This record gives sequence, structure tokens and C-alpha cells, in this order.
Amino acid sequence: MLTLATSNEVKIYKNQDVKRIIAFIPPSHRHVRLYIEFTDQKIVIQQATIDAIIRAYISVALHPQRKAIELIRRRLSRNERKEGFAEYQLVETLKKEEGIMCELDKLLGVSSHD
Repeated sequence: MLTLATSNEVKIYKNQDVKRIIAFIPPSHRHVRLYIEFTDQKIVIQQATIDAIIRAYISVALHPQRKAIELIRRRLSRNERKEGFAEYQLVETLKKEEGIMCELDKLLGVSSHD
């Protein structure tokens, strides 16, 4: 695992740092969760977060030009969200790619343009 020294510690995990992943639906629940066991910690991610990560990943990976997208947490009223969706959602910002990439340079302390 590579840890970059910044004011807020940022951990970058490589595949070798992931011991295992378990996708599961807990008893009496409907939504998938991911249990991720790293070499230094264990986390569980709920489906709404998994969905947002997949949405962001696909938006960048499969787009012929897009290099970055930012999602932020928003609390949505019942009228603003589809039925069955969580109250808190990660939704796309209007921030331009250049701004996102510059912010990443600062957050990571390296050039994200390389």
C-alpha cells in the first residue's frame, strides 16, 4: 500500500493490498453490500455507494474523452428521488474536468495528468 504524505492522509490500494472481497445481501435486507478486507483494515460499503462508484467509473472508463467526474453527497427528498432509492445520494457536480484534475493534484500531492 502506498500512502502519500499530505495534510489529509490518502491511501492508495493496489490489488496486492486487497485480501478479499465478499458481496452479500444481509438477512432480512434487499440491498447488496461489499465487505472489503485490505491488509490494514476492513470496510463494508452499502449498495448506494457501490452504485455511485460504478456510475462514476463507467462515465470515465467508457467515455471517449472524459477523464474525470466528481460526485458529491446530496440529501434528496422523496419527490427528488426514485422509489426505493436512499435519501442520501452521490450525484454528479457541474465541476469541469480541469478543475477536478487540479484539485486531485493538490489532494494527492502529485500530478494527476501523468
